[in-house]
Amino acid sequence: MPSLPVEVLLGLYLGLLTGIVPAFVAGSLGFLVRYFTGVTLPGFGVVVLALSIASVQGGLLGLVEPTIAQSPRLLVAVLVVLMLALYAHNQGDKLGSELPRRLSLTSLRQRTLSADVVELVGAVGQVTVRPTGEVRDMEGYPQLSPDLRRTLKSGSWRLPADLPLSELEARLEERLRTDHDLADVDVAISERARATIAAAPPSGSLSRRVTAGRRAVSLATLVPTGLARGDEVTVRTGERSITGTVLSARTEIDDEQPATPLEAPADDDAAATDGGEALEPVVPEPKPNAATAGGSGRVTIAVARREVKALLEADSPRLVVRSRGTSREFEAFSLVKREGYAVRRLTVGAAGTGVGADDVAAPAAADVTVLAVRRQGSETGGRRHGWVFGPGIERRLEAGDEAFVAGPEEATETFVEAVAR
Repeated sequence: MPSLPVEVLLGLYLGLLTGIVPAFVAGSLGFLVRYFTGVTLPGFGVVVLALSIASVQGGLLGLVEPTIAQSPRLLVAVLVVLMLALYAHNQGDKLGSELPRRLSLTSLRQRTLSADVVELVGAVGQVTVRPTGEVRDMEGYPQLSPDLRRTLKSGSWRLPADLPLSELEARLEERLRTDHDLADVDVAISERARATIAAAPPSGSLSRRVTAGRRAVSLATLVPTGLARGDEVTVRTGERSITGTVLSARTEIDDEQPATPLEAPADDDAAATDGGEALEPVVPEPKPNAATAGGSGRVTIAVARREVKALLEADSPRLVVRSRGTSREFEAFSLVKREGYAVRRLTVGAAGTGVGADDVAAPAAADVTVLAVRRQGSETGGRRHGWVFGPGIERRLEAGDEAFVAGPEEATETFVEAVAR
């Protein structure tokens, strides 16, 4: 008869060999019961189930070797089978409790940033997004210029940290498209706030800004300080006045201003770069919609076709900026602030779940009103979420919703601290 150590080793071998099937069944059953019912399968039931399955295999093994029932290896094998079954059941139960009940493609896109990359600025979380890897060219478009590629690769952008990654990607794409006048751009942001960028260079940017029936004309004249693309102007040539829209403006002062190199990434972000070579400071390209510093320069404006000849023949045209009127939105906010009221934007946390448009988070916030809510979920699915404006907000606030609230400044701050996450 083999010695005791040999019997123990044989028992371990038989237990591992026999316990695979009971462990698989116990783990699967524990996961299914916990996932669909929320109840943990009792351990005694797992033991009975594992012994029942193992006894069938052990009976077949006993037919091959009848002496196995009288040897110590049987006890060791039974203990190994029970331990494997209980461990598998525990892991299956844990997986069933942690796996989301409703899993969809929309929920997969609602991934958020990692908590350790969020920077708290006051009561609002922000994140600095930096590109990683090379800035790729988009298929079907010309290649990016070296200067524009370096500018994009060494750039950084601050965005709100309480948005899902899909919304952050959409906002960064819009910002890049606006700042650099890109024909197309595609951005993918990781949970570590690293952006993979594919972009297409500007293509026919001037012609796309000229509406049908109008022509673009460039003039050398005195440019008012602050003139930017989109301003409505009047060009006076002698006794004639011609109206148009500014497409671009550039002055001598703008060309003489020294360019400030972009700041290098901080030391704590050096390890997160993708390459081994340090990035050289590059001169940022001027934004196409940036305001001019004023002075002598050239302006390109869009005018009616019949006015082109008069502008080209003018000796010393004078440029006058036309008023668009006062922004009613800014006037409204000025009046609200003048009366001691404040408007705040927040993201509802777990403590604010179930708060309605007229509810309060504290007695001091009795006068706070929810102005608008942007839902998180199937109600406004897709990359663009829609706002629901009060007082027609029927469903109460839930965790993850974004909201604008207004009220006395002190009461509003109290409300935000109690409801926001």
